[in-house]
Amino acid sequence: MCFKKILLVKCILIFFLIGASFSLENKIILKIDNNIITSIDIENEAKYLSALNPKIMELNDIEIFEISKKSLIREKIKKIEILKNTSNPKLDDNLLDNIIQSKYMSLGYKTRDEFIEYLKNFDVKIDTVIKKIEIEALWNQLIFFKFSKNLKIDKKNLIKKIKASKDLRNTKELFLKEIVFNIETSSKLDEKYDLIKKSILNDGFENTASIYSISDTAKIGGVLGWVNANSLSSKIDKALFGLKLNEFSKPIALPGGFLILQISDERIIKTKLNIDKELEQAINTETNRQLNQFSNIFFNKAKKEITINEI
Repeated sequence: MCFKKILLVKCILIFFLIGASFSLENKIILKIDNNIITSIDIENEAKYLSALNPKIMELNDIEIFEISKKSLIREKIKKIEILKNTSNPKLDDNLLDNIIQSKYMSLGYKTRDEFIEYLKNFDVKIDTVIKKIEIEALWNQLIFFKFSKNLKIDKKNLIKKIKASKDLRNTKELFLKEIVFNIETSSKLDEKYDLIKKSILNDGFENTASIYSISDTAKIGGVLGWVNANSLSSKIDKALFGLKLNEFSKPIALPGGFLILQISDERIIKTKLNIDKELEQAINTETNRQLNQFSNIFFNKAKKEITINEI
């Protein structure tokens, strides 16, 4: 109860500051093709992002403004591409309900009503959240239809790795956070990494993810959640080897960008070894990893073809 009161006070304060900084007048900030982004749009996005990741409120007004603007640009570009590639962009109602449920449960709320009450603290309506979730889901659907045929899953290697686990009754899980970023030229990698590293030390990993990451997880501070260690690729394994809790990896080269990972927590789950279940989890993790890479590549290509003008 005490935490919720403190959160409410922080929300009121941050929205007062955001309102004072962003909305002295409602003006057009950006044009993305024929779509506009206004100062009120950015103010509302800041409230939405704060609801998903309250840590963002630790940042200053300018940083929150830039994060919110970046988030809206990504959303507008995705919406443009969805409309270009889909004749009737609509999700099945049951699927949408399941995704919404997954979203509020991941934030620690058991029912939609509890989630709606929580959103009121941030002056965010559930309809706004639903629209944004639907855009993300439609984008993911588009990426799957475009690139599923390009997926390469080495089942034999995954099974070999599962069977080679040191203790077949103990499953190690890691709570991971990510920052995915791009650079213009390879010579800029060290410079960008130093910038990100400095931000992590000053603002924390989650806020740095909000500022610099181009992944969709930027909205929730780069949180990937609990991941079965057996499902990680050898490249990720190598990058994480020897890291202590809350340390972060050096940049890992991926198609379409670079990845920094942090291990926030780890745990051992005592289970009976079920190779089929472990394999299914490993396949899902590897599938999502590859689709996220295709998503970043496709998004970057789409962004280059779209005109973005600051007003």
